[in-house]
Amino acid sequence: MNLMDLAQNFSTEEAAIKFLEAKLWPDGPVCPHCGIVGEAFEMHSKEDSKNKMRPGLWKCSECRKTFRVTVATIFEDSHIPLNKWMMAIHLMSASKKGISAHQLHRMLGMTYKSAWFMAHRIRHAMNNDAKQTKLGGTVEIDEMYVGGKVKGHGVKA
Repeated sequence: MNLMDLAQNFSTEEAAIKFLEAKLWPDGPVCPHCGIVGEAFEMHSKEDSKNKMRPGLWKCSECRKTFRVTVATIFEDSHIPLNKWMMAIHLMSASKKGISAHQLHRMLGMTYKSAWFMAHRIRHAMNNDAKQTKLGGTVEIDEMYVGGKVKGHGVKA
């Protein structure tokens, strides 16, 4: 997915929430409290209500507790919109030499403190111990340099 696709698909927080729900819950919403799959309903606020509900809020029919798709992810307990998270993940994973929190702060139009928080959570998720297994099958590598300087090259005896 390139940057243009990302901007079109995640132009709003609701679109990013629907994308994450489809990826994490292919068989329907999973309640993080009781583990029931597909027995939750999405909550919506009334049009004339003063108190608007957060987008992507679900309620379990079994245990009657509310939850979002961000529970137990790096996005949990964050007030940063999910579409900015998706942009930050793309920018961090697409840059060859990494990206600083200052660069995220400038590119995403957020405070440095928020960009630093996001960068640390994303780096922590990318450095998960469970992912430190040997690669198998066909492995493709870009721009690899093998070898070094030839010893004794150009030296006259």
